[in-house]
Amino acid sequence: VLLLGMGADEQFGGYSRHRKAFDRDGMLGALCQVEQDIRRIPTRNLGRDDRVIADHGREGRYPFLDEAFMSLANALPLAVKADFTGERGLGEKKLLRMMAEAVGLASAARLPKRAIQFGSRIAKMERGARTAGHHRIGPNKPARE
Repeated sequence: VLLLGMGADEQFGGYSRHRKAFDRDGMLGALCQVEQDIRRIPTRNLGRDDRVIADHGREGRYPFLDEAFMSLANALPLAVKADFTGERGLGEKKLLRMMAEAVGLASAARLPKRAIQFGSRIAKMERGARTAGHHRIGPNKPARE
């Protein structure tokens, strides 16, 4: 079982597009982008990530997508969760970074964001599979010879 951070960026203003929306339209613009990203979670990366994890015989758990957690997190003002006026890479997910520091993970709290699908090249492999003609084997699909 793997604990994964899906949902943290969406709820805590962790994407560069959240900062861009803030720069363009202020906190309301950032909030609109955050809300849109939260609505898209089920259709964006969850399916792909779940397939890759399952292919390696593991199961993913998503604590940031727990209903009770999401209700609590989304009741907080965005200004509490993120500071887009702060230094890039530190203002995003501000509340989570502060919590990490409070429990003794100060160095981890200052690490730059790195998405697993891009850092590990999963997204590139998936694109290559589509363009190079590779075939996926699904549960009801026989392998091609």
